Amino acid sequence: MQTAVVILNWNTREYLRNWLPALLDSCKGLDAKVVVADNASTDGSLDLVRELFPEVQCIPLESNYGFTGGYNRALALVEAEYYVLLNSDIEVTPGWLAELTSFMQTHSDCGICGPKLHSMTERGRFEYAGAAGGYLDWFGYPFCRGRVLGKTQTDRGQYDSPAEVGWVSGAALAIRSNLWRRLGGLDDRFFAHMEEIDLCWRARNEGWKVYTVPSACVYHLGGGTLPQNSPRKLFFNYRNNLLMLDNNLPGKIRPRIFCRMILDDLSVAVYFLTGKWEYARAVASAHREYRKLRRGPNANAKTSILRKRLLIIEYLKFKDI
Repeated sequence: MQTAVVILNWNTREYLRNWLPALLDSCKGLDAKVVVADNASTDGSLDLVRELFPEVQCIPLESNYGFTGGYNRALALVEAEYYVLLNSDIEVTPGWLAELTSFMQTHSDCGICGPKLHSMTERGRFEYAGAAGGYLDWFGYPFCRGRVLGKTQTDRGQYDSPAEVGWVSGAALAIRSNLWRRLGGLDDRFFAHMEEIDLCWRARNEGWKVYTVPSACVYHLGGGTLPQNSPRKLFFNYRNNLLMLDNNLPGKIRPRIFCRMILDDLSVAVYFLTGKWEYARAVASAHREYRKLRRGPNANAKTSILRKRLLIIEYLKFKDI
């Protein structure tokens, strides 16, 4: 099989009912199959797939392993030349898959690529999380083409040429299976959020390129797992961003992590002063978890940023969220 489109599902039965038909139609005539891997859903998702879409391969997982653990376990059971990771809340368009696989076939340097992501609710606008591919600034903050701060742009064709980017969204991401295996898949420590940016960065460190392929376009609902204002999501974003920097920055420029943690502490102070207690606790907890999980040099040593924590953090005496 050339291509396996793998949806990792957790309690999104109605999403599968709504958007699997278009996905299956887009695979017709291609050497491709659709797989639904299920993170121990309790809403009857797999029963629905087996009943309505018998051509779809189902992989039941015994627990909710998150985005990272779920895909790592599922793809270990899937044989194909290309893997396409696809969220269950994605509506595909005709030809999207053929465009991605054709691009990878004709660009031997491409290890990972992704389509343009449009918002499903504002269909002419880019989607917040992935838009038309993204980059990282010096501090490790991700940003996208097609998004300025929190505001997305209308797609007027300004990003309609294929482009090398720093990362593409895990909502719809194609990767060579041999590269997936070489990298060891997603970093299991992340559970969810920013794991695809880390994957793209590790691929680039291996000499591969990451592209956005705008001739392929999909619509993304977004926000299905955790809402934007969730303290838990904030925790994952802060913790995983530091893990990503720790994974990928060479030792000689690791001071970026020092600077980033200072900025994080300042954000805690802002959250505290504005009465957003849960957000402040989330960031502090993220730093504690990062120190436990990091793999970098001197992983157990306290840096000066940790010895000089803001007094306001000590005063709050944070508990794990």
